[in-house]
Amino acid sequence: MSIAIFAAVAFAFINPPTTPYMFSEGQRVGGVDQQWVAIAEIAPVMARSAVAAEDANFCLHWGLDVNAIRAALDDGSARGGSTISQQVVKNVYLWHGRSWFRKALEAGMTPLVEAVWSKERILEVYLNVAEFDEGVFGVEAASVHYFGVHAADLTAVQAARLAAILPDPKGRSASRPSQYVRSRAAGIIDGAATILADGRADCFER
Repeated sequence: MSIAIFAAVAFAFINPPTTPYMFSEGQRVGGVDQQWVAIAEIAPVMARSAVAAEDANFCLHWGLDVNAIRAALDDGSARGGSTISQQVVKNVYLWHGRSWFRKALEAGMTPLVEAVWSKERILEVYLNVAEFDEGVFGVEAASVHYFGVHAADLTAVQAARLAAILPDPKGRSASRPSQYVRSRAAGIIDGAATILADGRADCFER
């Protein structure tokens, strides 16, 4: 338990130099593209878009969204129930996979990270370690890769398209979006505006 606490506290202040998945992908493809940026250097609409796409109640839960998990179980696990906080724990501390053991570790570690990290920090780490294409990690590298701009300069459409590819970054493109990505991005734009208006972005908005 003390190791878990130390790990949670350490990355509350220190940016993870890599992640297990990023390391393995780097070995597989011969390196990765990632440039860490503080959340203040990421367009606010990108943060809102990611939350709207992946975890609209991010500001309202303590790491585990019980309603989303229940919905996933009711649907026979056809849909995801993982929060952004859970995804951060999986990416930073654990490994990818569907084993119950990994899920149990994730479920135990997530409330600890939520207790130690701010919501803003959780989202900052998420946006910096998420995979956006083969060998492309983090929103800064993704912004340059797809649009030739920095993360601070993303438009609402660009941010929504980046958020739209997050569940399947190797199978979708933000710069050459399929009709599905375009449609999903349009919904994300509306969702990002909604969580700004109703206060569900307050925990990470400056």
